[in-house]
Amino acid sequence: MQKTERQKMIAGEWYTCLDDELEALRVTARSAVHEHNFLAPEDRGAIGPKLRNLISAGSAIIEAPFHCAYGINIRLGDQVFLNAGCTILDCATVTIEDQCQLGPNVQIYCAEHHHDPIKRSVNGLEIARPVHIGKRVWVGGGAIILAGVTIGEGAVVGAGSVVTRDVGPGQVVVGNPARPIERKQYIQAN
Repeated sequence: MQKTERQKMIAGEWYTCLDDELEALRVTARSAVHEHNFLAPEDRGAIGPKLRNLISAGSAIIEAPFHCAYGINIRLGDQVFLNAGCTILDCATVTIEDQCQLGPNVQIYCAEHHHDPIKRSVNGLEIARPVHIGKRVWVGGGAIILAGVTIGEGAVVGAGSVVTRDVGPGQVVVGNPARPIERKQYIQAN
């Protein structure tokens, strides 16, 4: 039996994003995101009702505005805080463990588009790789985390960094592409 495009996406295989089932899921997510972003804070709470139905979240707080592709692939632990402007393109699973904080405008991208221009633009081919952020990680504002990256427990990602590779537990990374610096150096600078 041939796999659906959604099954291929979940399996980490090449799939076409130009698919009716995937588009229906994105429409559902857009509706949930719209509600979250436009509800009054006292009505929205920590996460808007429709978005809460899509995202697996403990005691997380998502500030508005927020954007995600599907929502169904996002796993947030307890005491997770996503500041205003965060974007999670969750074509694969995005796990953010307990007590993580993401600064404003942090972006997490799980999709990698095909390098062949025809396969990319005409066929919509992409592949999705999961992102995993361990406990007590701080991601500074404007940082971008690319597909397939794991960030270890207690790590720090400096503001504006582009994370293209895994970050070890307790590491501090800065820059584009993000590179480790000594924690002592980081602490003295701040």
